[in-house]
Amino acid sequence: MENPAAENAPVDRAAAEQLWEAYRAAHPDRATDAEPPSIEQFGDHPELTDELLDLVVAGTKRATAGLVAEFEAEAQPLPRVGSHWIACDSTGRPRAILRSTELRIAVLDEVDESFAYDEGEDDRTLSSWRDGHTRYWMRSAARLGFEWTPEHEIVLERFAVVWPAEVAD
Repeated sequence: MENPAAENAPVDRAAAEQLWEAYRAAHPDRATDAEPPSIEQFGDHPELTDELLDLVVAGTKRATAGLVAEFEAEAQPLPRVGSHWIACDSTGRPRAILRSTELRIAVLDEVDESFAYDEGEDDRTLSSWRDGHTRYWMRSAARLGFEWTPEHEIVLERFAVVWPAEVAD
């Protein structure tokens, strides 16, 4: 049962930095970001975080979506094509380094079947994608002190898994 009231553990920054350094040593030609990668968790509670990260590691999930307002509230820059980020599980342990391959800004009605499928969630249909993300963004907006509407801008991001080697694309 989904428990949005439960919280993820803080990310293990030291372990994430070690994972990044291992990737940089193995692929200095690819790890050329000007800034250190962000260290993130999918979802907003442990069950969802681990479910989504498991889809990434399994190769099913190769896209994600977040509200522009969430980036703004956290004073985070929007992702850039070619930038990396480190995905952690609900315990804060880093599990994968992701590299952004495609980005666009849209509103809910502009998201298409292909993107919903690439997110790899539920039955991979646009209908289930919209239902699940609407619930998620309503929770996120409430936490940030505003009411979510389908007109809020969304960052649509496709990515590749680049490290560790045993889960990389």
